[in-house]
Amino acid sequence: MVERGLFLVLDGVDGAGKSTQARLLGEWLQSIGNRVVSLRDPGGTWLGEKLRAILLDPHSTLSMNAETLLYLASRSQLVAEHIRPALERGDVVVCDRYELSTIVYQGVAGGVSSEAIRSACALARGDCVPDWTGVLDMDTNSALEREKGERDRIEQRGADYFERVRAGFRTEAAADAGRISLVDARGRVEDVHQRIRSEVERVLARRRA
Repeated sequence: MVERGLFLVLDGVDGAGKSTQARLLGEWLQSIGNRVVSLRDPGGTWLGEKLRAILLDPHSTLSMNAETLLYLASRSQLVAEHIRPALERGDVVVCDRYELSTIVYQGVAGGVSSEAIRSACALARGDCVPDWTGVLDMDTNSALEREKGERDRIEQRGADYFERVRAGFRTEAAADAGRISLVDARGRVEDVHQRIRSEVERVLARRRA
């Protein structure tokens, strides 16, 4: 039997550098001999990319409940098409965002019932739970200043919303320190990458033990 793969997620506030760090993490894991599948949530499938366009379109008008359900639909398809098959092959999956974003952005900051969100997240992802999630953490003003060009529908929300997002991520990380690490996202890209590598090396070491 093939050993189940490893599922790693990078998450955090908009502008913290997740996409760059997810790419670097995938490249490093590949360089040390792993088969790596890199994904983004929402997206990664025909359905997911269509929903992503709706969710991030500044002209889209969605209730918070509708927004939540669209994220979950995209994720469910991503799990079915890519995440579960990759893990069953024994690959390493690196995903830019996952269910922690829904819990925080739509739940903590958006006001959707925490109980309802967690139940719906479990339905969407089934048994595909991340082995580790790295939350890239930095103050919201600095993070938002990094965003260049036109802001998408989520990025246009006010500073108070993103303060709640950051607080939500920090609370979730403190509540599940075994699976969620708070990673300082300040400083040079290379320095942040090294912090992430240090955390992932511990995950790999636990797996080999």
